[in-house]
Amino acid sequence: MAANHIAVGLLLLLAALVFFAVKFFRAPGRGPFRAWGWAGLAIIGLSESLLFLRVELVGMYFTPLVWTGYILLVDALVGRLAGESRLAKSPQEFFWLAFWSFPFWLIFEAYNLHLANWSYIGLPRSLAMRGVGYVWSYATIWPAMYETADLVRALGICAGPAKRRLRFSSSSHARMVFAGLLLVTFPLLLPAHVSQYLFGAIWLGFIFLLDPINYRWNGRSFLRDWETGDTSTFWSFLVAGIVCGILWEFWNFWAQAKWLYVFPIGPSAKIFEMPLAGYLGFPAFALECFAMYEFLKSSRNRLEAFQRATKLKDMVAGPDRRFRPQSES
Repeated sequence: MAANHIAVGLLLLLAALVFFAVKFFRAPGRGPFRAWGWAGLAIIGLSESLLFLRVELVGMYFTPLVWTGYILLVDALVGRLAGESRLAKSPQEFFWLAFWSFPFWLIFEAYNLHLANWSYIGLPRSLAMRGVGYVWSYATIWPAMYETADLVRALGICAGPAKRRLRFSSSSHARMVFAGLLLVTFPLLLPAHVSQYLFGAIWLGFIFLLDPINYRWNGRSFLRDWETGDTSTFWSFLVAGIVCGILWEFWNFWAQAKWLYVFPIGPSAKIFEMPLAGYLGFPAFALECFAMYEFLKSSRNRLEAFQRATKLKDMVAGPDRRFRPQSES
Protein backbone atom coordinates (compact mmCIF):
# COMPACT_ATOMS: atom_id res chain seq x y z
CA MET A 1 0.00 0.00 0.00
CA ALA A 2 2.84 2.40 0.79
CA ALA A 3 4.11 2.26 -2.79
CA ASN A 4 0.67 2.49 -4.39
CA HIS A 5 -1.10 4.98 -2.14
CA ILE A 6 -1.02 7.78 -4.73
CA ALA A 7 -2.50 5.59 -7.48
CA VAL A 8 -5.22 4.28 -5.16
CA GLY A 9 -6.10 7.82 -4.11
CA LEU A 10 -6.26 9.05 -7.69
CA LEU A 11 -8.52 6.13 -8.68
CA LEU A 12 -10.87 6.88 -5.78
CA LEU A 13 -10.95 10.55 -6.71
CA LEU A 14 -11.58 9.77 -10.37
CA ALA A 15 -14.40 7.37 -9.48
CA ALA A 16 -16.03 10.02 -7.26
CA LEU A 17 -15.74 12.70 -9.96
CA VAL A 18 -17.23 10.43 -12.64
CA PHE A 19 -20.09 9.42 -10.34
CA PHE A 20 -20.96 13.03 -9.48
CA ALA A 21 -20.61 14.17 -13.09
CA VAL A 22 -22.99 11.48 -14.35
CA LYS A 23 -25.53 12.35 -11.64
CA PHE A 24 -25.22 16.07 -12.42
CA PHE A 25 -25.72 15.84 -16.19
CA ARG A 26 -28.67 13.48 -15.77
CA ALA A 27 -30.43 15.73 -13.25
CA PRO A 28 -32.87 18.40 -14.46
CA GLY A 29 -31.68 21.96 -13.96
CA ARG A 30 -33.86 24.41 -12.05
CA GLY A 31 -31.74 27.52 -12.17
CA PRO A 32 -28.79 29.22 -13.85
CA PHE A 33 -25.16 28.31 -13.34
CA ARG A 34 -23.88 31.44 -11.62
CA ALA A 35 -20.78 33.31 -12.77
CA TRP A 36 -18.91 32.57 -9.54
CA GLY A 37 -19.00 28.89 -10.49
CA TRP A 38 -16.84 29.63 -13.53
CA ALA A 39 -14.62 31.78 -11.33
CA GLY A 40 -14.24 28.89 -8.90
CA LEU A 41 -13.35 26.48 -11.68
CA ALA A 42 -10.78 28.97 -13.00
CA ILE A 43 -9.27 29.40 -9.51
CA ILE A 44 -8.84 25.63 -9.15
CA GLY A 45 -7.33 25.18 -12.60
CA LEU A 46 -5.02 28.19 -12.34
CA SER A 47 -3.88 27.27 -8.82
CA GLU A 48 -3.00 23.72 -9.84
CA SER A 49 -1.16 24.95 -12.95
CA LEU A 50 0.87 27.51 -11.01
CA LEU A 51 1.60 24.96 -8.29
CA PHE A 52 3.22 22.59 -10.76
CA LEU A 53 5.11 25.54 -12.25
CA ARG A 54 6.53 25.93 -8.72
CA VAL A 55 5.19 29.42 -8.09
CA GLU A 56 6.12 29.76 -4.42
CA LEU A 57 3.26 32.00 -3.29
CA VAL A 58 0.69 29.61 -4.78
CA GLY A 59 2.44 26.66 -3.14
CA MET A 60 2.16 28.32 0.26
CA TYR A 61 -1.51 29.25 -0.17
CA PHE A 62 -2.54 26.34 -2.37
CA THR A 63 -4.96 24.81 0.15
CA PRO A 64 -7.11 27.92 0.76
CA LEU A 65 -6.95 28.83 -2.93
CA VAL A 66 -8.33 25.54 -4.27
CA TRP A 67 -10.90 25.26 -1.50
CA THR A 68 -12.16 28.78 -2.20
CA GLY A 69 -12.52 27.78 -5.84
CA TYR A 70 -14.21 24.53 -4.84
CA ILE A 71 -16.76 26.30 -2.64
CA LEU A 72 -17.66 28.76 -5.40
CA LEU A 73 -17.94 25.97 -7.97
CA VAL A 74 -20.08 23.69 -5.81
CA ASP A 75 -22.37 26.56 -4.77
CA ALA A 76 -23.02 27.29 -8.46
CA LEU A 77 -23.67 23.60 -9.14
CA VAL A 78 -26.20 23.51 -6.31
CA GLY A 79 -27.90 26.62 -7.70
CA ARG A 80 -28.11 24.99 -11.12
CA LEU A 81 -29.73 21.87 -9.69
CA ALA A 82 -31.92 23.26 -6.90
CA GLY A 83 -32.69 26.74 -8.21
CA GLU A 84 -31.06 28.40 -5.21
CA SER A 85 -27.86 28.13 -3.22
CA ARG A 86 -26.37 29.41 0.00
CA LEU A 87 -24.35 32.17 -1.60
CA ALA A 88 -27.22 33.30 -3.83
CA LYS A 89 -29.94 33.06 -1.19
CA SER A 90 -28.18 34.57 1.82
CA PRO A 91 -24.64 35.93 1.38
CA GLN A 92 -24.73 37.15 4.96
CA GLU A 93 -25.45 33.67 6.33
CA PHE A 94 -22.72 32.27 4.09
CA PHE A 95 -20.29 34.83 5.50
CA TRP A 96 -21.11 33.83 9.08
CA LEU A 97 -20.62 30.16 8.23
CA ALA A 98 -17.11 31.00 6.99
CA PHE A 99 -16.49 33.34 9.93
CA TRP A 100 -17.30 30.73 12.57
CA SER A 101 -15.42 28.02 10.71
CA PHE A 102 -12.15 29.53 11.94
CA PRO A 103 -12.80 29.38 15.72
CA PHE A 104 -14.55 26.03 15.37
CA TRP A 105 -11.45 24.46 13.83
CA LEU A 106 -9.24 26.09 16.49
CA ILE A 107 -11.00 23.81 18.98
CA PHE A 108 -9.51 20.78 17.23
CA GLU A 109 -6.13 22.48 16.90
CA ALA A 110 -6.22 22.94 20.67
CA TYR A 111 -6.90 19.21 21.11
CA ASN A 112 -4.01 18.45 18.79
CA LEU A 113 -1.61 20.31 21.07
CA HIS A 114 -2.06 17.39 23.47
CA LEU A 115 -2.87 14.50 21.13
CA ALA A 116 -0.29 15.48 18.48
CA ASN A 117 -1.93 13.65 15.55
CA TRP A 118 -0.74 16.09 12.85
CA SER A 119 1.81 18.84 12.26
CA TYR A 120 2.42 21.48 9.59
CA ILE A 121 5.40 21.93 7.29
CA GLY A 122 6.35 24.37 4.52
CA LEU A 123 4.69 27.34 6.21
CA PRO A 124 5.71 30.93 5.38
CA ARG A 125 8.46 32.35 7.57
CA SER A 126 6.54 35.58 8.05
CA LEU A 127 4.12 35.32 10.96
CA ALA A 128 1.72 37.67 9.19
CA MET A 129 1.68 35.52 6.04
CA ARG A 130 1.34 32.41 8.15
CA GLY A 131 -1.61 33.95 9.99
CA VAL A 132 -3.33 34.76 6.71
CA GLY A 133 -2.90 31.16 5.63
CA TYR A 134 -4.32 29.80 8.87
CA VAL A 135 -7.37 32.07 8.90
CA TRP A 136 -8.11 31.62 5.20
CA SER A 137 -7.68 27.84 5.27
CA TYR A 138 -9.73 27.27 8.41
CA ALA A 139 -12.50 29.57 7.13
CA THR A 140 -13.12 27.22 4.19
CA ILE A 141 -13.77 24.06 6.25
CA TRP A 142 -17.40 24.50 7.31
CA PRO A 143 -18.54 26.14 4.04
CA ALA A 144 -16.97 23.29 2.06
CA MET A 145 -18.74 20.69 4.17
CA TYR A 146 -22.14 22.40 4.00
CA GLU A 147 -21.86 23.11 0.28
CA THR A 148 -20.90 19.51 -0.46
CA ALA A 149 -23.83 18.23 1.61
CA ASP A 150 -26.10 20.59 -0.35
CA LEU A 151 -24.74 19.16 -3.60
CA VAL A 152 -25.26 15.58 -2.46
CA ARG A 153 -28.85 16.41 -1.53
CA ALA A 154 -29.49 18.34 -4.77
CA LEU A 155 -28.27 15.35 -6.79
CA GLY A 156 -30.78 13.14 -4.99
CA ILE A 157 -28.08 10.76 -3.78
CA CYS A 158 -29.54 10.51 -0.28
CA ALA A 159 -33.20 11.15 -1.10
CA GLY A 160 -36.08 9.16 0.30
CA PRO A 161 -37.56 8.67 3.77
CA ALA A 162 -36.06 6.39 6.38
CA LYS A 163 -37.42 2.86 6.49
CA ARG A 164 -38.30 3.34 10.13
CA ARG A 165 -38.63 6.32 12.38
CA LEU A 166 -36.60 6.44 15.57
CA ARG A 167 -37.64 8.31 18.66
CA PHE A 168 -35.41 8.64 21.67
CA SER A 169 -36.63 9.46 25.16
CA SER A 170 -35.49 12.46 27.18
CA SER A 171 -33.42 10.15 29.36
CA SER A 172 -31.70 8.81 26.24
CA HIS A 173 -30.89 12.36 25.22
CA ALA A 174 -29.37 13.00 28.64
CA ARG A 175 -27.24 9.86 28.36
CA MET A 176 -26.05 10.98 24.92
CA VAL A 177 -25.00 14.37 26.30
CA PHE A 178 -23.17 12.69 29.16
CA ALA A 179 -21.44 10.27 26.78
CA GLY A 180 -20.45 13.17 24.53
CA LEU A 181 -19.04 15.06 27.50
CA LEU A 182 -16.93 12.05 28.43
CA LEU A 183 -15.70 11.61 24.86
CA VAL A 184 -14.51 15.21 24.51
CA THR A 185 -12.89 15.41 27.96
CA PHE A 186 -11.20 12.14 28.88
CA PRO A 187 -8.62 12.23 26.03
CA LEU A 188 -7.29 15.42 27.62
CA LEU A 189 -6.99 13.77 31.03
CA LEU A 190 -4.81 10.89 29.85
CA PRO A 191 -1.08 10.95 29.11
CA ALA A 192 -0.19 12.03 25.58
CA HIS A 193 1.18 8.60 24.62
CA VAL A 194 -2.25 7.13 25.39
CA SER A 195 -4.52 9.96 24.22
CA GLN A 196 -2.89 10.08 20.76
CA TYR A 197 -4.95 6.97 19.96
CA LEU A 198 -8.20 8.66 20.97
CA PHE A 199 -8.86 11.42 18.46
CA GLY A 200 -11.78 9.31 17.22
CA ALA A 201 -13.50 10.00 20.54
CA ILE A 202 -13.32 13.73 19.82
CA TRP A 203 -14.66 13.31 16.25
CA LEU A 204 -17.70 11.60 17.77
CA GLY A 205 -17.98 13.47 21.04
CA PHE A 206 -19.41 16.77 19.89
CA ILE A 207 -22.16 14.98 17.94
CA PHE A 208 -23.46 13.26 21.07
CA LEU A 209 -22.89 16.33 23.20
CA LEU A 210 -24.58 18.95 21.02
CA ASP A 211 -27.22 17.26 18.86
CA PRO A 212 -29.56 16.44 21.78
CA ILE A 213 -29.22 20.05 22.96
CA ASN A 214 -30.11 21.28 19.47
CA TYR A 215 -33.18 19.04 19.62
CA ARG A 216 -34.25 20.37 23.01
CA TRP A 217 -33.76 23.98 21.88
CA ASN A 218 -35.89 23.41 18.75
CA GLY A 219 -32.92 23.72 16.41
CA ARG A 220 -32.04 21.51 13.48
CA SER A 221 -30.87 18.14 14.75
CA PHE A 222 -30.30 14.64 13.48
CA LEU A 223 -32.48 13.29 16.28
CA ARG A 224 -35.48 15.27 15.05
CA ASP A 225 -34.78 14.16 11.47
CA TRP A 226 -34.79 10.52 12.55
CA GLU A 227 -38.09 11.13 14.36
CA THR A 228 -39.74 12.60 11.27
CA GLY A 229 -38.24 10.01 8.94
CA ASP A 230 -36.29 12.57 6.89
CA THR A 231 -32.70 11.36 7.15
CA SER A 232 -31.43 13.09 4.00
CA THR A 233 -29.40 15.64 6.00
CA PHE A 234 -27.71 12.90 8.02
CA TRP A 235 -26.68 10.85 5.00
CA SER A 236 -25.76 13.85 2.85
CA PHE A 237 -23.31 15.04 5.50
CA LEU A 238 -21.84 11.55 5.81
CA VAL A 239 -21.22 11.47 2.06
CA ALA A 240 -19.92 15.04 2.17
CA GLY A 241 -17.39 13.98 4.79
CA ILE A 242 -16.06 11.24 2.52
CA VAL A 243 -15.88 13.54 -0.52
CA CYS A 244 -14.22 16.41 1.34
CA GLY A 245 -11.86 14.00 3.07
CA ILE A 246 -10.56 12.60 -0.22
CA LEU A 247 -10.21 16.09 -1.70
CA TRP A 248 -8.49 17.46 1.40
CA GLU A 249 -5.89 14.71 1.28
CA PHE A 250 -5.48 14.89 -2.52
CA TRP A 251 -4.83 18.64 -2.61
CA ASN A 252 -2.79 18.59 0.59
CA PHE A 253 -0.45 15.95 -0.84
CA TRP A 254 0.81 18.31 -3.57
CA ALA A 255 0.86 21.54 -1.57
CA GLN A 256 4.03 23.21 -0.30
CA ALA A 257 2.46 24.35 2.96
CA LYS A 258 0.77 21.16 4.19
CA TRP A 259 -0.01 18.94 7.13
CA LEU A 260 1.59 15.60 7.94
CA TYR A 261 0.09 12.96 10.19
CA VAL A 262 1.73 11.52 13.27
CA PHE A 263 -1.06 8.97 13.44
CA PRO A 264 -0.11 5.93 15.55
CA ILE A 265 -2.56 3.43 14.01
CA GLY A 266 -1.35 1.79 10.78
CA PRO A 267 0.91 4.66 9.68
CA SER A 268 2.38 2.76 6.72
CA ALA A 269 -0.99 1.87 5.13
CA LYS A 270 -2.17 5.17 3.75
CA ILE A 271 -3.74 7.01 0.83
CA PHE A 272 -1.87 10.25 0.06
CA GLU A 273 -0.63 11.44 3.49
CA MET A 274 -3.53 10.02 5.51
CA PRO A 275 -3.34 6.54 7.12
CA LEU A 276 -6.32 4.43 6.10
CA ALA A 277 -7.80 4.39 9.60
CA GLY A 278 -7.87 8.18 9.58
CA TYR A 279 -10.38 8.27 6.73
CA LEU A 280 -12.98 6.87 9.12
CA GLY A 281 -12.93 10.20 10.92
CA PHE A 282 -14.11 12.30 7.97
CA PRO A 283 -17.79 11.17 7.94
CA ALA A 284 -17.99 11.66 11.72
CA PHE A 285 -16.34 15.06 11.43
CA ALA A 286 -18.96 16.08 8.85
CA LEU A 287 -21.75 15.26 11.30
CA GLU A 288 -19.83 17.18 13.93
CA CYS A 289 -19.62 20.24 11.67
CA PHE A 290 -23.41 20.22 11.39
CA ALA A 291 -23.97 19.72 15.13
CA MET A 292 -21.56 22.50 16.10
CA TYR A 293 -22.86 25.13 13.71
CA GLU A 294 -26.50 24.32 14.43
CA PHE A 295 -25.72 24.56 18.14
CA LEU A 296 -24.43 28.07 17.53
CA LYS A 297 -27.62 28.99 15.66
CA SER A 298 -29.83 27.36 18.31
CA SER A 299 -28.00 29.26 21.05
CA ARG A 300 -28.45 32.53 19.17
CA ASN A 301 -32.16 31.89 18.61
CA ARG A 302 -32.64 30.95 22.25
CA LEU A 303 -30.83 34.08 23.42
CA GLU A 304 -32.91 36.28 21.11
CA ALA A 305 -36.11 34.63 22.38
CA PHE A 306 -35.03 35.26 25.97
CA GLN A 307 -34.27 38.92 25.18
CA ARG A 308 -37.67 39.35 23.53
CA ALA A 309 -39.42 37.77 26.51
CA THR A 310 -37.50 39.98 28.93
CA LYS A 311 -38.31 43.10 26.91
CA LEU A 312 -41.99 42.16 26.79
CA LYS A 313 -42.03 41.53 30.53
CA ASP A 314 -40.45 44.93 31.17
CA MET A 315 -43.01 46.62 28.89
CA VAL A 316 -45.88 44.99 30.76
CA ALA A 317 -44.41 45.71 34.18
CA GLY A 318 -43.20 49.20 33.26
CA PRO A 319 -46.40 51.19 33.83
CA ASP A 320 -46.97 49.53 37.19
CA ARG A 321 -43.47 50.43 38.29
CA ARG A 322 -43.76 53.97 36.94
CA PHE A 323 -47.07 54.90 38.57
CA ARG A 324 -46.91 52.79 41.68
CA PRO A 325 -47.39 55.21 44.62
CA GLN A 326 -44.55 55.32 47.10
CA SER A 327 -45.41 54.16 50.59
CA GLU A 328 -45.58 56.86 53.20
CA SER A 329 -42.73 56.95 55.62
